[in-house]
Amino acid sequence: MASDGGEKPEGFGVEQVAVTTRSYDWIIPILRLLAFFATLAATLVMALNKQKKTFVVATIGTTPIQVTLTAKFQHTPAFVFFVIANGNASLHNLLMLIVSILGPKFDYKGFRPLVIAALDMMNVALVSGGVNAAAFMGQLGRDGNSHARWNKICDKFDSYCDRGSGAMLASFIGLGLMIIINIISIVKLRSHKLVNSSISP
Repeated sequence: MASDGGEKPEGFGVEQVAVTTRSYDWIIPILRLLAFFATLAATLVMALNKQKKTFVVATIGTTPIQVTLTAKFQHTPAFVFFVIANGNASLHNLLMLIVSILGPKFDYKGFRPLVIAALDMMNVALVSGGVNAAAFMGQLGRDGNSHARWNKICDKFDSYCDRGSGAMLASFIGLGLMIIINIISIVKLRSHKLVNSSISP
């Protein structure tokens, strides 16, 4: 019961923080599921991205000399890193979804929120590096670089570039969702510490 001086009842702050913490419990799994599908789509689209085209490089008499070229993601280290980063993020979000279901059984001395927040931050950095490296190479392939005399290739491998752009878009969406998850994880970690400090004598 509140005192005559209008003081808040004992434990009011703890209950408020606990309610705020519980409100995140359903938001994070939904965001993780969306981030999982976004990064998984980015991984699969880029990993399966391939286009083969035949070009006429010379003509001898009336006989054209043709050469067949294939564009693959493996030809560009930035795209390989992109696939690895998004694949790792997909696995991370899947594991974190499992932990959110079985988490209370494996929470050792309250370290689970701290470990999850740290892993979230590491994966944000990894996906950010992968998608930005891929975006740089994508822009180079679409526009070329006249100063370095690097020719663009997207006018020749248009389907390959379009699928790559779709993969990057999915990855950027996944990255945005993971940043939101990371922020919520840090807020949840702070709330968790407030609850523990309020409960401890």
